[in-house]
Amino acid sequence: MADLHVEEFHKDAAIALTQLYGAFPRRVNLFVEDIAGPDEPDEFGLHSKRHMACLGALLWLGEEGLLRYVDTIRQEALDQAVLTRAAFIRLSSPAPASVGRELGQTGEDTADGTPPSVQEDLSTHIHLIRTALRSGNSSRISQIMQTTFFSDSR
Repeated sequence: MADLHVEEFHKDAAIALTQLYGAFPRRVNLFVEDIAGPDEPDEFGLHSKRHMACLGALLWLGEEGLLRYVDTIRQEALDQAVLTRAAFIRLSSPAPASVGRELGQTGEDTADGTPPSVQEDLSTHIHLIRTALRSGNSSRISQIMQTTFFSDSR
């Protein structure tokens, strides 16, 4: 079992990348509360560890070259965030077939008459991430995010 903070990181990254992919190529403000949920700063104005972990995940995505942004809006959001070219290509590309089969999400072995072009769209990293997020299964989200981050590009 993965550490809870790593599973939360994978989920935060998945949500952020999905939001940015849906807005691509527009620049958008990426709000921590939209990803990690509502947060009320304490009496000293400090955010919760969960909120700060999500902000840290967003900043890490930027440091690793998956997104660009103009600035932070306090500790609330990334201002004018957009996917990088590398992230857009990765998310749009098909995941390894073995991952899709393990997750039960590719049509490669189906005989339902689904056209190959649709099967390919259903096997992209972004589709697998969206499907994993809809499932709410932390293990599935972590698995597809690890594949997205670490598998070789086609």
